[in-house]
Amino acid sequence: MNLIETFQNLVAQVPELVQPLIVAAAGAIPFIEGEGAATIGIVGGINPVVAVAAAVIGNFLCVAALVLLSSRTRTAVVEHRNRTRERESVLAIGHGGVAPAASSTGDPTTTPASPRKAKFQKAFERYGVPGVSLLGPLLLPTQFTATMLAAAGVGKLRILVWQAVAIIGWTTVVAVIVGSAVFAVG
Repeated sequence: MNLIETFQNLVAQVPELVQPLIVAAAGAIPFIEGEGAATIGIVGGINPVVAVAAAVIGNFLCVAALVLLSSRTRTAVVEHRNRTRERESVLAIGHGGVAPAASSTGDPTTTPASPRKAKFQKAFERYGVPGVSLLGPLLLPTQFTATMLAAAGVGKLRILVWQAVAIIGWTTVVAVIVGSAVFAVG
């Protein structure tokens, strides 16, 4: 039994009042997300509007937590690197040396890019935050996309707004398709 079947069985076994909470929990899991969670809820017999709302809330709360954590982590790393560079510069000058040269990119968080990171960077430069947020779910879970945007230094509010638009949009589109199919078959 896979994770989706587990959630579907769980939705069928719990009281109606608890079912949206199960759908929200499923929405927080990468690769299931809002789209899969709404599908689980609709197939499980939950009202499609309730299933979509629960799935969106679960997916968005997880993304918001990751964005806030990633943004805070990035800020701490950048501040630590800046303090370290300042200390090294003061020590070098104080001992009659020359201050170390700044990095060639000017970004203290720059590291050699992996192929996946390079692909993300290329898409980010081409489409910006809206494009990466709206098209990202086709390739990666929203949790991964949002975390990479925060790590790239994009503002939290900007990420959260565009991720909310993407989560609501994709979840609604998939729910309409699944709901229509369930209605046509049933």
